[in-house]
Amino acid sequence: MEKKIFKKLFLEISVIFILTSLTLGLIIWILQAVSFLDIISEDGHSIATYFKFSLLNLPKIISKIVLLSFFLSLFYVLVAYDEKNQLLIYWSNGISKNKFLNKLIIFSLIFIILSLTLSFKIVPFTQDKARSYIRNSSLDFFPSLIKPKQFIDTVENLTIFIDKKEKDKIEHLILKDASNLENIQLIIAKKGKIINEKDNKYLVLFDGKIINSSTENKSTIFNFKETSFNLNKYKTKTTTYPKIQEIRSIDILDCLITLKEKKVVKFKNFSCSNKIFDELAQELYKRTYLPLYIPLITILVCFLLLNSHSNFNYKQLKIKIFFTGMIIIVFSQVSVNLISEKMLNNILVLFSVPVMFTLSYLLFNFKIKSSS
Repeated sequence: MEKKIFKKLFLEISVIFILTSLTLGLIIWILQAVSFLDIISEDGHSIATYFKFSLLNLPKIISKIVLLSFFLSLFYVLVAYDEKNQLLIYWSNGISKNKFLNKLIIFSLIFIILSLTLSFKIVPFTQDKARSYIRNSSLDFFPSLIKPKQFIDTVENLTIFIDKKEKDKIEHLILKDASNLENIQLIIAKKGKIINEKDNKYLVLFDGKIINSSTENKSTIFNFKETSFNLNKYKTKTTTYPKIQEIRSIDILDCLITLKEKKVVKFKNFSCSNKIFDELAQELYKRTYLPLYIPLITILVCFLLLNSHSNFNYKQLKIKIFFTGMIIIVFSQVSVNLISEKMLNNILVLFSVPVMFTLSYLLFNFKIKSSS
């Protein structure tokens, strides 16, 4: 009987957790997707590219809201159980409140594992994939990148200015190509046409001149009636280099161990050097930190068990526990920023959570004993 009733409780918490995570995750994802649309024209990628890019950011969003979703689902289920007198089933079967709490703490380990899996494995993987996807995709609709009366420099090593644009036709173009630092080109043209084929993107320019500037401060000028300028080789400035958050946890650990042994190793997507040692250590702490709050949240919500809904103070207790939980969740996000380059600070921040958990657990047991 005990196994059956706890299975039902855990199932309900899990279902509410999934629904809450999906709802909050989709809301945040849509808001982020809207912000991604603002930079489509700046980066020159298609809507389909950015939709896939934003979709790959969904695991990162979910990892950020695991703690909040767990708190809301556990709080909702326990309040519902108490108001429907379903908790009496547990007490009548000889299950003490201490045992009830211990069962929930063990159950919360599933969510700790989920959170750690997301932060250590899934999020770095999807973030790296998202960046690689953008980095390797072509400028699918270059025409939208070219805007009249604006200097556009979001494409790496390329600056474009046009005075007028009508569909694929442009007038009075100035183009600076700095892809070859030994020979920087400045192209000026009266008219031009944008060719935007699937695998072939280029400009056809008319009546202008090309100014070549070398590193030796020598310049040569060529006039032309018609010339073309290939756009296929250019990529946007964004997402060129991987961020620390995108590096696999196992690679971070390997790098930190390697640097401790005073070795220098070139990993697949980043250079393992002493310059980024502190950043890598910080990132590893951050990935470990947030999941530690889940057992603490479990104990907090279980303080609801100290009073019944029939008790006069129960409503006040609910409000206090809810707002305390929200404060803890906000604090957990803020305190991530306290993780610094100083190792001692990181250790203090990390160990503050187990200390709070231990004190809360002892307080819960003291309250149970004093009320019996």
